[in-house]
Amino acid sequence: MEFDVIVLGAGIVGVSVALHLQDRGRRVALVDRRGPGEETSFGNAGLIERSSVVPYGFPRDIGTLLRHARNRSTDLYWDYRALPSYATWLARFWWESSPQRHAAASRDMLPLIERSVAEHDALVARADAASLVRASGWLQAYHTGRRFELEAALAERRARDHGLQVRVLDAAALRAHEPSLAPGLAGALHWLDPKTVVNPGELVARYARLFAAEGGTLAIGDATTLRRAGDAWSVQTEQGELAAREAVVALGPWSDTVFEPLGYRIPLRAKRGYHMHYRPEREALSAPVVDSEFGYAIAPMQQGVRLTTGVELARRGTAPTGVQLARAEAIARPLFGLGERLDPQPWLGMRPCTPDMRPVIGPAPRHPGLWFAFGHNHHGLTLGPVTGRLLAEMMTHTPTFTDPRPWRAERFD
Repeated sequence: MEFDVIVLGAGIVGVSVALHLQDRGRRVALVDRRGPGEETSFGNAGLIERSSVVPYGFPRDIGTLLRHARNRSTDLYWDYRALPSYATWLARFWWESSPQRHAAASRDMLPLIERSVAEHDALVARADAASLVRASGWLQAYHTGRRFELEAALAERRARDHGLQVRVLDAAALRAHEPSLAPGLAGALHWLDPKTVVNPGELVARYARLFAAEGGTLAIGDATTLRRAGDAWSVQTEQGELAAREAVVALGPWSDTVFEPLGYRIPLRAKRGYHMHYRPEREALSAPVVDSEFGYAIAPMQQGVRLTTGVELARRGTAPTGVQLARAEAIARPLFGLGERLDPQPWLGMRPCTPDMRPVIGPAPRHPGLWFAFGHNHHGLTLGPVTGRLLAEMMTHTPTFTDPRPWRAERFD
């Protein structure tokens, strides 16, 4: 065999898996159609979200459901042509978001969330990437006083339960903390444990350069050519055919292009999102701000001030709409002092999601030597390194730091 493992997908998850396998003595080839960190991992708010101990669930209150049904909100836009293909998935998502099941998802995800910052810290130090990471936390902002008061009480209780640090900033304290903000916000919760990244794509690229510097192989190739022949998996690349005893599918929202032809019916869907960079007209923010009532985020990046949108439901391959970006920009521009657009076109990416709010991490049940690592539900950047560690422990038959059963593929059989 040329390699021990072929990892398909050079986003944050795939690069992290490759690094952790390499650390455990495996010869690894990392294959993608583009360069590391140039797809889904490129376009996010840059949050390593240690405080996200509650997964994003399906809203169950009537007010929010009616608002989304009118399709005029900032946090969700849906293309009516896509709804038939999402219907079963959305029904399962709603069912999994009942209070009892949502709480179970939170418990299952906690071991990964708790280690997210520490696992990134270890790779950041090795990859000489400290200049890209800030220990500033992030701000969860609210427009209405009543909503802010309710969320502040919940946040303080959550912080106590999970050993987190949060500062409650009323309107005056928020303006003192972020003087560039215009009036209009009732307050914010400053989550202190998360870290933020000022260029997520570059962070992934540096992790990939570390992988290559330590002997790993990077290759441009087509993951859909993955084939099993005897005891080997092979894939076609620009360097020719690569073969290995094991293969990992870490293709994010494109993982279905590999697992579906093999007969797996894992309910993976993509939630689309956009970002745009702006020239700042005011003093830079000290930390990213998430507008919790309108569903967008503002983050200071090396490329400018980045606005990232909420969720768009549309079929893969559908042309960008720009609807959400326009709606969010109208709210954010005066509040944050956004100047001219810096990108020629909005960036469009896809967040790979499962309806039970858990990723798929572990062996493919019916194909020896095939492994899965995808479906991280808005938290790919956060969970990439810890996923890499867990999967590498499983693949090398060493004790895992936590029970991996909640993320097994068989749960969807």
